[in-house]
Amino acid sequence: MSPRPQPGREFVLTLSCPDSAGLVHAVSGFLVRNSGNILESQQFDDRLQGRFFMRVHFDVSDPDVGLESLRYRFGPVAQAYGISWSLSDASTPTRTLIMVSKFGHCLNDLLFRQRAGALNIEIPAIVSNHRDFEKLAQTYNVPFHHVPVTRDSKPDAEARLLELVRDLDIDLVVLARYMQILSDDLCKELDGRAINIHHSFLPSFKGARPYDQAYDRGVKLVGATAHYVTSDLDEGQIIEQDVVRVDHSLDPGELVTVGRDVEAQVLAHAVKWHSENRVMVEGNRTVVFR
Repeated sequence: MSPRPQPGREFVLTLSCPDSAGLVHAVSGFLVRNSGNILESQQFDDRLQGRFFMRVHFDVSDPDVGLESLRYRFGPVAQAYGISWSLSDASTPTRTLIMVSKFGHCLNDLLFRQRAGALNIEIPAIVSNHRDFEKLAQTYNVPFHHVPVTRDSKPDAEARLLELVRDLDIDLVVLARYMQILSDDLCKELDGRAINIHHSFLPSFKGARPYDQAYDRGVKLVGATAHYVTSDLDEGQIIEQDVVRVDHSLDPGELVTVGRDVEAQVLAHAVKWHSENRVMVEGNRTVVFR
């Protein structure tokens, strides 16, 4: 495992802008002027759209150069090239609220990875419309909030969720198999900071028991998709996908087991990349610097 970033000394700059000559030179020049040393740099030139994307992880040797001064000094560079950008301390964990219903494989996986240091996130709360995983949350010393949802109580439940997001200063909401459809207003409120996971059988096998439907059709691939939450159900910008090959020998229960494994892994990748500022949204697509 790579060493943890040094607080106040390591930073991540992400940017996107119209492609033009001199962009890399402008960024590297900014770093040189501010005692910056590049630790990792990735870029993508979208020639079809004429857009340039870049992610730079760097450290600074001058103790007087901090996050706010770097942001202030990068402003003129960004203005000169029409750059949309973000600059953050690489060590700062992403404050993540996890939502779950009755399937706990993704929740359990995220909790374990966070405790093991594999994810640079904090988990101030778990929210569920059921109490099934209250004891699991207690095991990890994470506050558990039971917020029941019915047709009549849904507006109040979503208001409670937003209250938690604001009060706990949440950066990211993860729907770890949370089986409730979010309202359009809530999706807009959480735009760009909510991630969902679902099996890859959509839209072919909708509704209940999708793995039984997949078994009946003799599928040969089981997979999962992690994406940002938008008001278009299950059609947000895709962050990560993966598949596992299966065959006729697996019964529906075994397909479920395979599916849960790939769901947990795909969601963990998406959360990791988001928390490390490796995902950049461009329209309906994402650029992911793995």
